[in-house]
Amino acid sequence: MVSTSDEAAISLDNVTKRYGDIVALSELSFSVRRGEIFGFLGPNGAGKTTVINLLLNFIRPTTGTVRVLGHDAQRESPQIRSQTGILPEHSGVYDQLTGYEHVEFAVESKNVDDDPSKILERVGLVEAADRKAGSYSKGMTQRLLLGMALVGSPDLLILDEPTSALDPRGARMVREIVTEENNRGATVFFSSHILSQVEAVCDHVGILRDGSLVVDDTLDRLREETADTTLTVNVDSIPDGALESVRQLSGVSTLAADGTTLTVSCADTAETAVLNTLEEAGASLESFTNENGSLENLFMAYTEENL
Repeated sequence: MVSTSDEAAISLDNVTKRYGDIVALSELSFSVRRGEIFGFLGPNGAGKTTVINLLLNFIRPTTGTVRVLGHDAQRESPQIRSQTGILPEHSGVYDQLTGYEHVEFAVESKNVDDDPSKILERVGLVEAADRKAGSYSKGMTQRLLLGMALVGSPDLLILDEPTSALDPRGARMVREIVTEENNRGATVFFSSHILSQVEAVCDHVGILRDGSLVVDDTLDRLREETADTTLTVNVDSIPDGALESVRQLSGVSTLAADGTTLTVSCADTAETAVLNTLEEAGASLESFTNENGSLENLFMAYTEENL
């Protein structure tokens, strides 16, 4: 990973986006530093694509400001797009154009001198360069769109679910390209609902839930947090104030409730205190289990509705 600077490549300040009575994003603020690989995680419907559409000025915020590469996303979108490579989640190709012609078009549009054949080779499509893109599989189409995003060595890569249609080999290729692009100095905004893909390449992680950012931290610090134990406790009922008392215990990181089942991420030394606190609050323990922490468990806890 390249070193990062303090200047933000992406900055959202108090952004809300409404569609009528539906609030897609609520007072969202976060930034992505130049030179980092930022993993943007969240379940489907969390608002990730809405954020990307704001970055690219496909939609505009109801309130708040969006800046990309030092430019206002609404007033200076041409400057942003000239410096940005984009792999959208839902995008098609021109069925009658070949793979080569697609990349050639991207080269001409950006007015650069990239060699389309070298780009197609990089994404594993050189042997299909002269085939019409309408005959490509979903995975090949995804790789073609990635190749087009790489044209011009952009300062910023915005990748929306870049591995969704790929087999394991294709997903590995994407991760390798992301690392190579970052090593040459590009900032990468990697949006996905697949934790393993983000974990493999990212420096920093933001987790979106229901239009709000619930996690904004480095991957290293999140890994430290997963040194905790996940304690699953079944009780007969949850007395008033019991959950808040557990949350305030030293060593407790997160708590999620699903009915009368509690999932607590905590240090090993806090397990007894969690159980005692629940009993002292008036809950009757029916059963409990524990297991070592993992990023997957942490992700599930942060995206639970009852967090």
